[in-house]
Order: sequence, then structure tokens, then C-alpha cells
Amino acid sequence: MSPKKDVERKRGNRLGIWFFRVSVRVFGLGGAYGLLYFVCLYYLIIDRALVDESLAFVRRRFPGHGSVRLLFDVYLLFVSQGKCLIDRYAVAAGYDDIAIEIKGFDKLRQLLAEQDKGFILLTAHVGNWQLAMTALRKFGRTVHLMMRPEDNKAVKNTLNLDSGGEGVRIIFTDDPLGSVIEAMKALDQGSLVSIMGDRAYGFSATEVPFLGGDVRFPYGAFSIAAAARCHVVVFLSAKVGTKKYIVDVSHVIPAPAGGRGTRDAEMRTALREFARILEEYVMNYPFQWFVFRDIWKSND
Repeated sequence: MSPKKDVERKRGNRLGIWFFRVSVRVFGLGGAYGLLYFVCLYYLIIDRALVDESLAFVRRRFPGHGSVRLLFDVYLLFVSQGKCLIDRYAVAAGYDDIAIEIKGFDKLRQLLAEQDKGFILLTAHVGNWQLAMTALRKFGRTVHLMMRPEDNKAVKNTLNLDSGGEGVRIIFTDDPLGSVIEAMKALDQGSLVSIMGDRAYGFSATEVPFLGGDVRFPYGAFSIAAAARCHVVVFLSAKVGTKKYIVDVSHVIPAPAGGRGTRDAEMRTALREFARILEEYVMNYPFQWFVFRDIWKSND
């Protein structure tokens, strides 16, 4: 299924990104974080659409909170994402004082040692997945990111998202068939393929239970895993300190197998397992899931 054209409003501009990069150099991470509280208050007051979409999540995560407390939850969500963005800018500018601990390191290393084929990293809009990707250099495998071309020019040009980097390649999904072929080739060559799994973006998806409701999560990662006969490793990161992240790669989901009927059932089961793992994550780190979309009413 071809992806639908995304017409979401893009936020962020070159001046704002430059401002925070300079703030990190002058005031350090803590000083740059302090400026966030004013910026995020502005968005809380001005950007009604963003607040409404964010409330869809925090209402489900905090069902006992009243309307004022829920607005404060949204504010904390904005601040948390801002801190992760500042960390990403800082690392891109050469800041190297952020520690990354890998949970499940030995399991992943053993998995790599047991097979020549690569595997899929199924991630989500959580923590700081872009920064967390740097931790994968320890495994000595090229990582291919399956992603839509970033159409916010300010963010794209400043963060250099489209150009990849050392050990990182980009597979754009604007050509669905071509991107799948490219991903299969990468897996056969022993590389890792990273796929975002918590927004359908118009790709084929199926409903799974998540935070008390049904949402449509894409199952492309498991379709590719079934065809390539490779494992799916859930890849999640969380900011746990001013200068520390935890990257969790401890959850490994086997490739769906068997005939078509059996394989389809296994894919649905695998997708439900991914949703369960993600739900557990947002219960532990409620202010580090950055979808900003009412996925319970949206088809993408």
C-alpha cells in the first residue's frame, strides 16, 4: 500500500535550532534546558492543534488527572522532547559527554554472532532514537534507516538527516516497492534495518490494543522479517539523566513463519507484542513518547 501524502504542520526553524546550539556552547546543557521552559510555554499557549493532539495521549496515560493537570502533563511532554532535541543538536555539534547504556547488549551481540543475515530494528517516536543510533556502532554493522524524506528544510539541513553518516544509510520510503527491495538486500548483506513502528503514515496497518483503545500500527516490519527470515529487535531509548540515556534492545521477536494463513496470524501476534512492549515503555517513561497525534481516531 502506498503511503498517503503527509500534510501535517511542520514545526521548527533554522533560527530556533541555531539559537539552542549556541546556548549549549555558551551555557551548557543545563542552561539550554532552562530556556526550554519559556519556549514550551509559548507552544502550550499558542499551538492549540498541537495541544489537542497531545491531550489524546496524556488523557489515556493519566486517566485520573483533571483538566489543569493534563495541560501541565502536555507541558512536561513538550519540555521533555525539547531536551532530547537539544541533546541531538549538541551531539551533532561535537558534544561528546552524553553516556549511552545498552540494555540487552550481550543478547544482541550473540544474535549477531550466530548469523550472517542482519535483522530489523523496530523503533518508535520515543526518547532520542537518532542519538541512540550512535550506540549501534559498537556492533560494527551498517544501519539502514527506513524513513520518509524530511520535508522541513530547516530541520533537514541543520541536522543533516538525509545524508546518513558513518555506518548509517537512508532508505527513503516514498517508493514502497523499491524501499522493500533495498531493505531485503541490506538484510541479506548482514546490515541492520531500522523501521518506525508507531505511526502508519498511510502504509498497510492493522488494529492492536494500546492504552485502552485500538490503534492502527504498521506491520511492514514483520512482513519484511517474514520474507527475509530474520529477527525483529525492538529498539527503544529513554533519557534517564542530564547526560545519560538507556537504549533497550532486550526484546527480540522471531520472524513470522509458516504458510500464508499461519504467517499472517503470527504477524498480528508479533504486532500485538510490539504494542505491549511500547505500552510498558510509556508507563515507565510517560513524557518520552513523542507522537503528538491522536492515533486512536486517525488512520495514520
